[in-house]
This record gives sequence, structure tokens and C-alpha cells, in this order.
Amino acid sequence: MSGLRHALAPYLGPMVRRHSAVVGSVVAVRTTLPQVVLTYDDGPTPGATEAVLRALAEAGATATFFVLLSRVRRSPALLAETLAAGHEIALHGLDHQRLSGMSYREVRRRSLDGKKELEDAAGVEVRWMRPPYGHQTLASWHAVRSAGLEPVLWGRSSGDSQDYPAGDRLRFALDGISAGDILLGHDGHADAGDGVDDGPEPVLDRYALATGLLAGLRQNALSGVSLDNALSGGTPLRAAWFKR
Repeated sequence: MSGLRHALAPYLGPMVRRHSAVVGSVVAVRTTLPQVVLTYDDGPTPGATEAVLRALAEAGATATFFVLLSRVRRSPALLAETLAAGHEIALHGLDHQRLSGMSYREVRRRSLDGKKELEDAAGVEVRWMRPPYGHQTLASWHAVRSAGLEPVLWGRSSGDSQDYPAGDRLRFALDGISAGDILLGHDGHADAGDGVDDGPEPVLDRYALATGLLAGLRQNALSGVSLDNALSGGTPLRAAWFKR
């Protein structure tokens, strides 16, 4: 059997990649431009979102903010501020509950409702959705797609949802980073108001972290941009991503 697998490997590899793309989520951008996609989850959050926005403005960078509607309802002015600063808005969920444990019908309803509510609040089209915790099943992936949204995951993370030393967070994010990578960050920490209990929020200075990340990108001759900006000069790279 191992010999058969070896003989078929040159044919199976391309087949797996093709089908992975068919049921894939966006995990990176194919681009020749020296750009990294910056994304922020779990906001908007008073204090944290303004800190990230200030760092981005000082660097002339843009980002895609995957927002929770449970937070948008509490801080609508922060959503408007984020849009006014030229950033992209995307959906993270009605709240932060895991979609992978829900039925197809429930995920589709939540996705449709979330897309409509966010578009009404933001006044712009919403194209992307990031499942909370990055957890999705094939059924929830199909449900999100059927609601007119495309799942977006990531390839790198700053680890800012956990307690790590500041230097470790920069190392996680920047070591080996390359053009087209999607970097996960947060401008909030989900809690009971978002339908979950993610425990104590990590102690960190989000402005300092964002400033350090952007400086690190510059040292690597890279800039930070939103997903829509990156796709103006590139194409989405999709891969299967399923995790309960």
C-alpha cells in the first residue's frame, strides 16, 4: 500500500490542493507586493480600539477589523471611527459563540442576520466573516458561504489573546513573515457580554504591541494593509480549514 501511495503522490497532491481550494477559506494573499494583511478581532472596545487605530494612523497602515455585533451595539461610535480612518469592516459574529457546534440552519440565520445588521450599521458592503476561535465545520463553512460571506482565517498570530511576554508576541508574529501573510490580532477580549467566558483579559499595551509590529514589518521591508487593499494587487489563497 505504501508503494501505491508513493506512485500516486504526484497525482494526489494537485488533486488535494484543487479540492482544498474548492471548500477553502481565505488564509493568505498571493501577491508580489511587499504587504502583510493586518486583522483585528473581538472589537470594537473602548480604549483598545482607539489604541490600535492610533498606531495604524501613525504608520500609515490599514487593517481589516472583524467585529462582534454584541460590541458594535455598545460602541457604535467606535465603528464609525474605524471606518472614517479608512479601515475595512468585516463580521466576526453576532457574538463570540463557537459556530462549529451549531446546525447549518442556525449558522446561516446568524450569518444572514449579522451581515444585514453590520451593513446597516456601517453603511458599506460586508464581504468577509471570521468564525470565532477559527473553528468551523464543513456545514458551518457552507452556511456562511450561503449567506453571501466568505470565511477568512490567518497564517500568523501575535498571540495577543494569551498572556505572553511582549517580546514573544513580536517574535510569534514576525519571525519568518512574508508578503501575503494574514496576521491575527485583537482589539478586544470576548466575555460574558459576548456570550462566552474567555477568562481574564491578558495584560498588555495594545498601542505598544501594534507599534512594535508595524516597526517590525518596516524592518522586513513590508507594510500592513487591510484585506481589501491587499486584494487590489493580489488574489486570495484558499485552503481547507476545519476545526471543531
